Amino acid sequence: MSRTPSRIPLVTDPAASPDAAALLERTRAALGRVPNLYAALANSPAALAGYLGFREALVHGLLPQPLREAIALLVAEDNACDYCVAAHTYRGARLGMTPDDLARARRADATDARTAAALAFVHTISRGRGPISDDQLARARATGWTDAELLEMIGHVALNVFSNYVNHVAAPPLDFPPAPPLDAPAR
Repeated sequence: MSRTPSRIPLVTDPAASPDAAALLERTRAALGRVPNLYAALANSPAALAGYLGFREALVHGLLPQPLREAIALLVAEDNACDYCVAAHTYRGARLGMTPDDLARARRADATDARTAAALAFVHTISRGRGPISDDQLARARATGWTDAELLEMIGHVALNVFSNYVNHVAAPPLDFPPAPPLDAPAR
């Protein structure tokens, strides 16, 4: 766990405005604690509320939680966000994803062909910042992903890009176990 101070202050409950305090309590209720990313976002209750609202809407969508974590890992890897790679490696492992599953997700790969196709779609959007060819879209649809699911994948890319960028700017201390480097062998 890092002790380096955040470049944007972490808002704690006693220092929070009433709006931020309510959002931090909502975060604590949903996650069991307030990760440093959320404490940094609490400097702007509007930014934190927007993030929480978008996250909550997507959590109740069509995509299964392991795929959502795989997407978050992939986008974090694409954006070189060590904080988010660590956070989603931790969450993915708690969901039962193996070290191999976690490493594959970071590489836009999976043992399951349908999941691999979803991650390829996400990777194309993430790395290319949106544009995708007709053929790439057709390949994603050919593996059985519906347009509703594909749109949710895009939503997860946007949500995770936002958190990656906040982490790059705020640089909050890492409050998750560091993720292993990708070149490390899976255990």
